[in-house]
Amino acid sequence: MDTLKELFKVGNGPSSSHTMGPQKAAAMFLERNKDAEKFVVELYGSLALTGKGHLTDWIIKKVLGEKRTEINFCPDIFLDFHPNGMKFFAYQDGVITAEWLVFSVGGGTLKELDEYSEEDIKYYKYTTMHEILEYTERKGISLLDYVLESEPLNILDYARMIIEVMFASVERGLTTEGVLPGALKLKRRAPSFYQKHLNKKDLISLVFASALAVSEENASGNVIVTAPTCGSSGVIPGVLYALSRIENIGKERLAKALLVGGLIGNLVKHNASISGAEVGCQGEVGTACAMAAAAAAYLKGGNNNQIEYAAEIALEHHLGMTCDPVMGYVQIPCIERNALSACRALDSCNFALLTDGEHYIDLDTCIISLKETGKDLNPNYRETSLGGLAKSKIVR
Repeated sequence: MDTLKELFKVGNGPSSSHTMGPQKAAAMFLERNKDAEKFVVELYGSLALTGKGHLTDWIIKKVLGEKRTEINFCPDIFLDFHPNGMKFFAYQDGVITAEWLVFSVGGGTLKELDEYSEEDIKYYKYTTMHEILEYTERKGISLLDYVLESEPLNILDYARMIIEVMFASVERGLTTEGVLPGALKLKRRAPSFYQKHLNKKDLISLVFASALAVSEENASGNVIVTAPTCGSSGVIPGVLYALSRIENIGKERLAKALLVGGLIGNLVKHNASISGAEVGCQGEVGTACAMAAAAAAYLKGGNNNQIEYAAEIALEHHLGMTCDPVMGYVQIPCIERNALSACRALDSCNFALLTDGEHYIDLDTCIISLKETGKDLNPNYRETSLGGLAKSKIVR
């Protein structure tokens, strides 16, 4: 299981798998082929089907050069390793001089063919929640302690920086009016929600406004944090920003809560998937909700078992969630979904804290179910925009 620095990444939206991943891949290929006269990039599967709405072609051309780059969309080619495949070709004098097949597997992470995650087991000794709970109970330590002993020494500094970036994206989104880019012409709603919050001063309206703010910033291609993905980037900031304002929680505690939530995201990423193209939105928004629920439970004084239960509840009640963005944009249903799931995270936290932490379905079982459910989902509901809500007629 890799460091949380690979889970929480700062970058531009709207998609970690369809924008940030291809951007990183293009930059790597360019570095190896600086003298190429021409580039051709083939996009496969989900990258081809929703690449336009996710700005995949735009970001690749921006990196490699608009005039010397050709993008070929190949929506009928789904490679077994992962739905988000892409192949880069470099040309010199009309001859292919280099080629590279790579996959954007979620959260901005890249993997080559048959590159599995065993090599990532270098930070965390234990990689299931059952093992972690046994270890922390045996040593008498918290989940936060386990994260801190597993991560690089500067991880708290990194978490503080991530909180700053998250909150900056909230505050930009709360005050930016207008219409989101793209054919949907979706109006930003965070500012109006925030104005209503200023009258009500309640937690839930601020959670809604804050989560919408980040999701709308993401949809605009602005700077956000993958948490764990761009498409789910509004959930955790929505919860943490609202709690910090309403309950006057300092940045140090928020950074620690972020690390606890990050542990949950890391477990899902390692043992299942956070890629909408692979397992549907349960892997994106569902994981974000579980992470936010765990972070909130930590802030409210929950013990290890209650934190695990909060995460399990949140994830369990997202199982089967489809990824079916309308017209391929990370807007409908993505933005509303972030706001509602942020509130569900708080509900999951509050429910778990009313118990002693004992429950029947553990987080590990839920993560396995997420993986199995994702495999069983029809490809039309895995970020291809071929089914579900993506086929709906937009009513204004």
